[in-house]
Order: sequence, then C-alpha cells, then structure tokens
Amino acid sequence: MRGQDLATSNDASAVQPASAQAPALQLRQPRRADGAALHRLITECPPLDVNSLYAYLLLCEHFASTCVVAESAGGRIDGFISAYVPPAKPDVIFVWQVAVHARARGQRLGRAMLRELLRRDELKHIRHLETTVGPDNQASRRTFTGLAAELGAHISEQPFFDRQLFGGADHDDEMLLKIGPFALRPE
Repeated sequence: MRGQDLATSNDASAVQPASAQAPALQLRQPRRADGAALHRLITECPPLDVNSLYAYLLLCEHFASTCVVAESAGGRIDGFISAYVPPAKPDVIFVWQVAVHARARGQRLGRAMLRELLRRDELKHIRHLETTVGPDNQASRRTFTGLAAELGAHISEQPFFDRQLFGGADHDDEMLLKIGPFALRPE
C-alpha cells in the first residue's frame, strides 16, 4: 500500500493514512448500531445501488463476519464492504458492495478492507472471491485487479446480470469478476 501501513489489534485493524494530520481508520465488523450510518454512506457513494435501511441492519446482524466497516477515531464511518458466502459455494466470498466516502478516497481503503476481510480466521477456508462490477467502474476494477495481483491469483470476467434483468430500471450490465484460487491469506 502506498502511503499506508496496516497494524493489527485484537479485533480490528488500523489504516494509517498518507497524511500525518488525518486520523487512523479502524477496520472492524459492523454492529447493529451502524445500520443507519451504513445506509447513509451508500447514499453518499454513487453509483452504488442503495438498499433499504433494513437490508443494512440485516447485514450488521447476520453477516457481520463477512462485512467490514472503516471507522475514524471520531466514530465517522468512511468505508464499508458487504459480502457473504454463497450457500452452494462454501469456498467463495461474494463481495456485494464496496463503499468508500469521497473524503477517504485515494488511500486504497477499498483494498485494505478487502485484505482485512480475507485475513479473518472464520474465513480462512475461502479460496475464491467473486463480485460484480459495472463495465465503466474503473475504480472498482483497479481495486480488484490489484487485489488479485497481491494474492498471486487469476482474475477472470464473464457476463452475470444483463441490464434487462433489472426490470427496466436505468442500470448497467453487471459483469462477474472471479479471483482465485488463492491459498495464502494477505499480509
């Protein structure tokens, strides 16, 4: 990571920003009380699809072990990853959303949160990562391509959700990115 160091504490990691004045971010599992702040973060991170507040509460309650929150020392949430293990694919983590607030961009926070996720003991069996990315989302593509390189893993792309499946909503095609297999957990 250029300009950042990761330090691990008992249950969270701290991301040290490039600027000496910027506070460190704690990387941790979400809590129930984060639901509203996560919903607000997603609304402030277009073009991400905004789900119901209830969906973010469920992610905090039922999927905390596969989600990551980046929180500033003052309690502000600057980043969030929602992910889950698909029931029919126990060695795959599917990353649903990666959100980084504008104030925290340019520090490779998305990749730091992905590494934090893959380092978790409860996910040590994961050998593949899948996610969907719109064709024009170059920032996400760079994040996942960089992660694949760090893991020494192959990355492939295939059509997944055609825009027509979104019921006439103004939505891009979603391409499925597949990273893996990888054996080593990121440092």
